[in-house]
Amino acid sequence: MHIVIFITVGEKEEGARIARVLVEERLAACVNVVEGVSSVFRWEGKVEEGKECLLIVKSVDSLLDDLIRRVKGLHSYTTPEIISFKITGGSKEYLDWVASSLRIGSKKEEQ
Repeated sequence: MHIVIFITVGEKEEGARIARVLVEERLAACVNVVEGVSSVFRWEGKVEEGKECLLIVKSVDSLLDDLIRRVKGLHSYTTPEIISFKITGGSKEYLDWVASSLRIGSKKEEQ
């Protein structure tokens, strides 16, 4: 099952670094780094506000646990936002490309 994962980061540079690692390690086919996200959240009993970047990650659910472990190892937040959504439809060609770009599809590419 194809999924989209949202991950927030505090700085564009951190987001770009995480994005590159996820794609290089074939945990993600593509990662969009969206700057200028304003977040309002409760942390340690207080309402906080901050500027963040949002990573929009395209992958598959069978890689999610590995992806979460990798992001937690790279991320500067104590409790990073890492949430996934199932993709229920889309361009067949794009979704095929996503699968072929991941660890699960790399064997096809190498043949």
